[in-house]
Amino acid sequence: MPTKTLLLYKTCCSILCFLIFNNLKAQELPPIKIVTPQEYGAENQNWDISQSADNLIYVANNGGLLEYNGAEWKLYAVPNKSIVRSVKAIDNKVFTGSFMDFGYWQKNKLGVLEYYSLKEIFNLELIEGEQFWNIEYVDDWLIFQSLSRIYLINLKNEKVRLIEAKTSIGKMINVNNNVYYQELGGGLFKIKNGKGTVVNDEPFFKENKIITILERENELLYLTENKGFYKFVNNQAIKWESTLDTDKLSVYNAIKLKDNGMVIGTISNGVYFLNPDGGLKYKLNRQKGISNNTVLSLFEDNYKNIWLGLDNGINYINNSSRFRVYTDNDGKLGTIYTSLVHNDFLYIGTNQGVFYKNRNKATSFNFIEGTKGQVWMLKSIDNTLFCGHDKGTLIIENNVIKQLIDTVPGTWDFKPINNSKELILQGNYKGLHVLKKENNKWTYRNQLNGLNMSSRFFETIDTTIYVNHELKGLYKLKVDSNFDQILEQKQLKLSDIGNGSNIIKFNKELLYASSTGVYKLVDKEFKKDTLYTGLFSNYNRLTTLMNIKEDTTKLWRYSDDNISIISNGTISNKPKLINIPIDKNLVNSVAGFENMTQVDNNNYLIGTSNGYFVLNNLNKSNSIDLNINIDAIEVYKIDEPKIKISNIGTIDLKNKQNNIEFHYSFPFFNTIVKNKYQYQLLGLSDKWSSWTQNTSQLFENLPYGEYTFNVRGNSGNNTTNTASYKFTIERPFYLSNIAICIYVILCLFLFKAIDLYYKKQQKRVLLNTQRKLSRKELENKQQLTQLTNEKLKLDIENKNRELAISTMSIIKKNEFLNTIKKELTKAKLDSNVAAVLKIIDKNINNTDDWKFFQEAFNNADKDFLNKIKTKHNTLTPNDLKLCAYLRLNLSSKEIAPLLNISPRSVEVKRYRLRKKMNLPHETSLTNYILEL
Repeated sequence: MPTKTLLLYKTCCSILCFLIFNNLKAQELPPIKIVTPQEYGAENQNWDISQSADNLIYVANNGGLLEYNGAEWKLYAVPNKSIVRSVKAIDNKVFTGSFMDFGYWQKNKLGVLEYYSLKEIFNLELIEGEQFWNIEYVDDWLIFQSLSRIYLINLKNEKVRLIEAKTSIGKMINVNNNVYYQELGGGLFKIKNGKGTVVNDEPFFKENKIITILERENELLYLTENKGFYKFVNNQAIKWESTLDTDKLSVYNAIKLKDNGMVIGTISNGVYFLNPDGGLKYKLNRQKGISNNTVLSLFEDNYKNIWLGLDNGINYINNSSRFRVYTDNDGKLGTIYTSLVHNDFLYIGTNQGVFYKNRNKATSFNFIEGTKGQVWMLKSIDNTLFCGHDKGTLIIENNVIKQLIDTVPGTWDFKPINNSKELILQGNYKGLHVLKKENNKWTYRNQLNGLNMSSRFFETIDTTIYVNHELKGLYKLKVDSNFDQILEQKQLKLSDIGNGSNIIKFNKELLYASSTGVYKLVDKEFKKDTLYTGLFSNYNRLTTLMNIKEDTTKLWRYSDDNISIISNGTISNKPKLINIPIDKNLVNSVAGFENMTQVDNNNYLIGTSNGYFVLNNLNKSNSIDLNINIDAIEVYKIDEPKIKISNIGTIDLKNKQNNIEFHYSFPFFNTIVKNKYQYQLLGLSDKWSSWTQNTSQLFENLPYGEYTFNVRGNSGNNTTNTASYKFTIERPFYLSNIAICIYVILCLFLFKAIDLYYKKQQKRVLLNTQRKLSRKELENKQQLTQLTNEKLKLDIENKNRELAISTMSIIKKNEFLNTIKKELTKAKLDSNVAAVLKIIDKNINNTDDWKFFQEAFNNADKDFLNKIKTKHNTLTPNDLKLCAYLRLNLSSKEIAPLLNISPRSVEVKRYRLRKKMNLPHETSLTNYILEL
């Protein structure tokens, strides 16, 4: 629905209005409520009204179908945007007739009405411009009436019947399931067997427009537009006398009430309420509180209250209310401080004087001359009417002042002294005074000297007087037997003195009451009474507890939104509390001067600052079963539009849909107090909220979890059932089952990773330990190898040393032998020398020396000879010897003796060896051999 339309119908004015009375008649009338949304107050609204089984009010309107749940209006537009002319709620459907269409509405699972066109369902062809003004339901047949046709539809067997009228059709009328209609200029017809049958075609029905037909005492009354009621006797139209005949009225509609009374709606003259005999009960017009004088529709709801569809709005008349209200709209009466019924006259005392009117007639209030000013008390003692006035004490007789007793100003109250008919104790602005009756005339006798304070509240027990001053406290006075003087005066100290204190006689007991509790006089001492005090322990706002004038069996006070009445139990003397709901706006008395008077057996008058209201039937039960409904539920994510969800069953919401708003109400109109609501959200808090008039509650940013929303309502002293709705807000993804599974898996992986890590660490530590051990072992091996190498080195060095020694020994030996040989040769000795030379040559070339050298050389340089032999296979043994000596880095001079040749020959051998090895010229033979 567009936002503009929402704004149009959401505004609801539920202002409690008191009736405005004219200056001619003072009449107590029921309260009126103006319940029309201001946007729909324009002229020419249709306002046909109906009520569903669950007490919702439905109204046909120019903008569509209006629904009222007692708290707010909702507008439902017809799909073709036409005006709705008629409405009828039947079971769980709401049938409407509109321009060129008729059908029904039914709520979906979201609690929203959806429209179904019967015209389209049954494929009906309508007359161009046809509108449907009335709907009836009889024997499973729905009857829709336009100005030219009547359509009968049976939804059970899906049958359709059509009645064509010859002329224009007046309003269709249902009398005890007999449906009548008037063809203008053609007579009165009745629907029978799906057809229009003529009932009466007398000139009366052709010439007069029939507004309605009402049954009374087994005969039919025909209400005409301008001539009032008629009945037919022997086929003759006979006038039935009623109040309507005295006024020239143009009647638009009428209904018969459940109590057999009648309500007549007029054009320009408001609404008339008639008794069953046709007498006027009361009438309402614009001057008396209703919004408009043209009444287009009338409806009696399930609680016997009357709804008026006016030309520019809807008014609700609380006809079943136990209150009747009189409002001094012109301010002529002023604030009412006291009232009394005396000799069939109602007297009221105000801040402007004393007024009276005949109790049995709807007449205006008259002023009693000479009483101008503040009146505090009106009381009848021995059939004499006493008036406590700011001037003093007045006696009124035959509605005039008969006597001004004294000039002592400011009389608060009068009380006979110990039930005497000749002595009266009166309280004044300054103390207590005694009046005496002599020769049937009341005179002032004396003042009780010693007490000069204001004495508004006082009570006597024998010769003891208790006087209460709201600011100073409670005093106990002891007087002589003749009440001439005060013998003893004592201020009583009570533990907790509250506002609104009073001293009261009730049920033969003396009570002291305040806002903090009630005390009872027991054994000459005031003690707090738990029974009386406990009656008001749950209330926050309490006014002064007072006697009900003319009813000594009851006490009363205002308690929050109630009039609280205390009475004795029917069996025991245990006090019983009766609470009667009342709106705070109606209670506009002057604080501390609230007043209630019994005016007859069942009625009590309560004064206010601008009139009074009458309460009737105190013992009427307040109990009634009320059902509260959860009308709509909306959820939304932050910064996103609201979404309606089903208000039936349960629902699981996404975690971010954690903003939820509930709309609730209970359609109860039978009280003048405002409906209140209380809610609880289990899962968030177990506590109930305070009572409030709000019909919705928003919960924002709710955490995940399961919740149960409970709501209940209260109207006066009636509490509804508790409506509940369960919902669940899902966990956020990081706490969802999937996430938890992921967390478990991750934890398992983590645990496994940690396990692997620690195993890896353990393995690493073990490996490091092994490495350290291996390294240590290697180091040990290296040390051992080093030691071995050092040992081998020593061995090699020893071997080399041995080799060197052996080589040097050979060299030296050969040098020595060569020296000897040279010397022997030079001596040229005999042949024996030659033998010696051979021996020397043999030792110089001794093979054993080579073998010894070869073995020592191989030990020092293993496989060298094999390696060089392998690389140069053409080398001879002598070449290998030369290579061995070169490997030892011996010079040619050192090699020559070993080979027993000259150094020159060694050079020649070296040259030849280079050639065998194919060494380049620039390569050193010694370096080559050393590097192998």
